[in-house]
Amino acid sequence: MALDLETRDQLIDTVRRFVTERLRPIEAKVAEDDAVPAEVIEEMKGLGLFGLSIPEDFGGLGLNMEEECLVGIEVGRASPAFRSVFGTNVGIGSQGLVMFGTDAQKAKWLPGIASGQIITSFALTEAEAGSDSAAVQTRAVRDGDDYVLNGSKRYITNAGKASLFTVMARTNPDAKGGSGVSAFLVPRDLPGLSVSKPEKKMGQQGAHIHDVTFDNVRVPAWNRLGEEGEGFRVAMQVLDRGRLHIAGVCVGVAERLLVDCVAYASERKQFGQPIASFQLIQAMIADSKTEALAARALVLETARKRDAGENVTLEAAAAKLFASEMVGRVADRAVQIFGGAGYVADYGIERLYRDVRIFRIYEGTSQIQQLVIARETLKRGG
Repeated sequence: MALDLETRDQLIDTVRRFVTERLRPIEAKVAEDDAVPAEVIEEMKGLGLFGLSIPEDFGGLGLNMEEECLVGIEVGRASPAFRSVFGTNVGIGSQGLVMFGTDAQKAKWLPGIASGQIITSFALTEAEAGSDSAAVQTRAVRDGDDYVLNGSKRYITNAGKASLFTVMARTNPDAKGGSGVSAFLVPRDLPGLSVSKPEKKMGQQGAHIHDVTFDNVRVPAWNRLGEEGEGFRVAMQVLDRGRLHIAGVCVGVAERLLVDCVAYASERKQFGQPIASFQLIQAMIADSKTEALAARALVLETARKRDAGENVTLEAAAAKLFASEMVGRVADRAVQIFGGAGYVADYGIERLYRDVRIFRIYEGTSQIQQLVIARETLKRGG
C-alpha cells in the first residue's frame, strides 16, 4: 500500500536533509578511512533505511517500488558507499525472503533485517558464474534434514558484516542451467562458512566486497527458500526489483553532479567570464540534464507499473541499462567541466567518476540488460 502524499513528502524531506547535513560533509573522510562511521549507521537504522522494502508487519516501512526509488534518488546524492551500507537489506539480501519465504522464516528474520540488527548478503556470483548466473557450481547435497553446502562465492557485498546470506547452490547436478539451482538462507555462524578479507576496489571506498567459502556447511532444510530448483527464479525476481533500485540511485548521483557542475561553471572564470557562458559547456550541461530527466521518468514509470502488478522485466532492465550508462556519461562530462579541478581529489568529482563505474556491472552488466531487453521485446512482438 502506498503512503499518503503528505507522509511520502515528509519521508523524502527527512532523507534529503540527512543526506545534505550528515552524509555529504563526511564523504571524503569515509573514502579515506574506507569505512562509514558507526554513529552514522545507527542514524540510518533510526531513520528506517534498513527496512524501506520490508513489510510493516515485520517492522519495516513497507514502501512500494515508486517510493523506494524516490528514496534511492535522494540517497544517491551522497557517495554511493552510504547506500551500500543498507542496500542489501533493502534489496537483494532480503527480497528473496519477502517474496518466497514461509511465514515462519519471515517471522524469524525480517524484523531483524528491518531494524538493521541483521545485515544481509546475496551470494550468487562465483568465479565461473557471473553474467552466466545459471552456471552456479556451489553444491547443496541433501543429507537427512540438512543440506551440505560446498563451494565459494565472489564479490559479495556486505559479506564482512552479514549475519544472513541468501545463497544460490546447485541441488541437482544433472539439470542444465538454472533448473538445478535452489536458494538457501544461510546464517553466518554455521560451522564451515568463512569470509575473506575485503577486496581493494576502484571506487566506493567504505563499501566492501568479499569472497565467501562454504566447506561442508550443514544448512537445515527448513532454511530453503521455495522448492528445490526454484533458486534461479528467486534470483531473477529479486534482481528485477534490485535493478530498479540501482537505476534510481544512478539518477540521484547524476542530479547531484549536475548541481555541482552548474555551481562550478557559474563561479569559474576564463577569458574574463564564467565558463557557464560558453556554449560548449552549456551543451554538456544540457545533454546531462536531458539524460537525467529521461532516466528519472523511465525509472519512476517502471516502478509504477511494477506497483500495479505488471511484469516489468523488460522495463527494469531498460531502466538499469539507461540510468547506469547515463550516470557514467554525466560523471565524465563533470570531470571535463571541472577541468583540472575535476581530476584532483579536493572537489570529489574524480571520486564520483570512479564510484559510478560499478553501476554498469553489478545487478547485471549492461550487456546482460541488452540481452534481457532484446529477449523480452522479441517475446512481446515489438
